[in-house]
Amino acid sequence: MNNVPKCYDVAIIGSGPSGLQAALHASRAKASVMVLGRMKKSSLYWAHVENYCCHEGTAVGDELLQQGRVQAEGFGAVFREEDATAVVQLLDDRFRLTLESGSILDAQSVIFASGIHRNRLNVPGEKECLGRGVSYCVECDANFYRNQSVVVVGNESAAVSGALALLLYTPEVHLVYRELAVDEHLQYQVEHSRIHKHPGSWIQSIEGETMVREVVLQSGKRIAAAGVFIELGAKGAVELAGKLGVMMDADSMKYIAVNKKQETNIPGIYAAGDICGPPWQVAKAVGEGCVAGIEAASFVKRKRAETTVAPCE
Repeated sequence: MNNVPKCYDVAIIGSGPSGLQAALHASRAKASVMVLGRMKKSSLYWAHVENYCCHEGTAVGDELLQQGRVQAEGFGAVFREEDATAVVQLLDDRFRLTLESGSILDAQSVIFASGIHRNRLNVPGEKECLGRGVSYCVECDANFYRNQSVVVVGNESAAVSGALALLLYTPEVHLVYRELAVDEHLQYQVEHSRIHKHPGSWIQSIEGETMVREVVLQSGKRIAAAGVFIELGAKGAVELAGKLGVMMDADSMKYIAVNKKQETNIPGIYAAGDICGPPWQVAKAVGEGCVAGIEAASFVKRKRAETTVAPCE
C-alpha cells in the first residue's frame, strides 16, 4: 500500500473570497491546487455585498462563493471540505498538512486565507479574567496549566483538537459543547479519549476574582478549573502559522505580517484576506488572494527550475 502523501504545488487553507481567488489564479498558472475548508464558515457566506466593483445592486454571499468555486474547479483546483489541524515544514522545505480526518498531504507552498476568529462567548467573567485563566489559544497557553483542571468550549475542530492537545499537559480536561461539528476521525478521537465531555451544554459564566476559579454551565453545573480555553471556530490560521514561525504584525500581534507580494517571513508561506488585518472588505480579500495565488504559483515554478527533482509529481 502506498502511504506517501499526495503532493500539491499550492495548498490553500480557507475557502472564502481570498482563498477562492488565490485558487483561481494559482490554478490558472498551471499549479496543482488543493483548497481546504468549509465554505459555510466564511463570513461572506451569510452576508450580502453592496458597492462591489462591476456588480450592480446587492450580491448574495453564498452565490458568490459557489461561483468562485466553480471557476477555480474549472482550472483544476481540488476542494476538500475539512479543516487543517497542523502544518509543519519538512527537511526538504515542503509543508505537511494534517487534516481533520487524520489524512495528510504535502505542498510546496501554503496560503493562509481562513480569516480570523472574532467570536467571543460574551459571558460574565470572560473579559475580567482574560489573561488570568481565560485564553483563546491552546497552543499558546497550554503549558501554563500542567496538571490543572481546564475547560475547553466550542463545537468545531479548534475546540476538539485543542482539548486533545491539552491531554499532553494535564489529565483533567473538560470539553463543553452543544453538538460537535467535526470530521468523524476527530469525533472518534474525542469520544475514546480521557476528556470529560459535557454535550448539549454551554458556559453561563466564568467565576474568579484574581484568577479563574470555576466555570458555571447553563444547567447550573459547576466545574472547578484554573483555565478556560474559548475555541469557537475551526483551527485558526494564526495558531497554525505561529507554530511554523510565521511573524505577526508588530502593532497588535493579531494578524499575519506580509509584504506587497503577500509573502510572510517563511519562504513558500503566503497569507491573504482578513488574517492580514483590516479593513474587512471583500474587495481587499479578493485582491490579496489574487496576488497570493500568482506569487505562490511563481514560487513553485522557481523552485522547480532550481532543483533536479520535480516538487510535485
